[in-house]
Amino acid sequence: MAENKEVATTQGNVLTKREKTNSERFTDMVVREFVGTGGEIALTAFQKRLVQNYFISIDQTLKMAEEKRMKKDEKYRDALALTWNNVNMESLAVHIVACARIGFDPAQANHINMIPYKNNTTKKYEIVFIEGYRGKELKARKYGYDIPDDVVIELVYSNDKFKQFKKDKNNPIETYTFEVSENFNRGEIVGGFYYFLYIKTPQKNKLMVYSKNDLEKRRPDKASPEFWGGEKDKWENGKKVGTEKVEGWYDEMMWKTLCRLAYSNITIDSQKIDDDYIKLSVNDKLANETLEERVDNTIKKEANVQTIDIPSEVVPETEQKFIEPIEPEAVVEHTDPGEQEKAKRGRPAAVKPQDNKPEEPKMQF
Repeated sequence: MAENKEVATTQGNVLTKREKTNSERFTDMVVREFVGTGGEIALTAFQKRLVQNYFISIDQTLKMAEEKRMKKDEKYRDALALTWNNVNMESLAVHIVACARIGFDPAQANHINMIPYKNNTTKKYEIVFIEGYRGKELKARKYGYDIPDDVVIELVYSNDKFKQFKKDKNNPIETYTFEVSENFNRGEIVGGFYYFLYIKTPQKNKLMVYSKNDLEKRRPDKASPEFWGGEKDKWENGKKVGTEKVEGWYDEMMWKTLCRLAYSNITIDSQKIDDDYIKLSVNDKLANETLEERVDNTIKKEANVQTIDIPSEVVPETEQKFIEPIEPEAVVEHTDPGEQEKAKRGRPAAVKPQDNKPEEPKMQF
């Protein structure tokens, strides 16, 4: 039945057929592709629903990226259209199954985000999966060792009253006091902390305190002013006419930085590691490499041509109202070292085809 494009349904006592939706056929395709790589798969009904959510999210991402690709001047536009026909489906299926079995839901804010990058060797787009801060929490609770009963994460402002009490011979439990004395006038951020709380074994409680400077050091080099605040270049008719100040969401970004720190510092239990975790770890490495390539390629391609807009993070780290759109620069070109070596020796590398307007992708899953 998975191979068919129709599903039997009942209306009263009459057996009828309906055509499968694109998301249902996509789920079937993911299962076939995953099994084709030698894997064994048994998805629950919940996990199959997550796979359908991945189809919807990736489909929207590709459409947005393709629209922005087509808006570019033909001289600077990549010839390869961002459509399903040009996506490495085998690799995509493996990562989707891993993420679905871990429980990442792309329909939930800050769980997981997808970004396409171009592999110049295969002439296909790879989809990179980036964890949001809620995704890091979910993974830490699923795979963590000695997981705390609660995690308290707070920013401290200049008008707040905060004091930590370190564990020593006279104080067996690490703790703190924290008072917000002026609810609507807390002042400027001076730092923050997270606290691992163990109810039955409080002697294991752990408090980590960070100054504002400590948190600022973890701010991305190319921090987007739309999120972190500050000044950005102002452009009119393709020309820079000055700068403009953007308020951003500085407090929210600082708090989310603390969240990532907290859940990243929960030790992973090696006995809990499974194939899905390993696949995700490989993807994380690729995602970090992709960010570096993204910055380098953007500078090389667009310096002295038009504004370079490199978002502060590959993915949004905020709630829906803060979500950062995927810019065309998010499509990273990746060339196999072998191709680069051929070019050095005078042997031609792969030549890009002539740029034509892409046909509407046919959802032949």
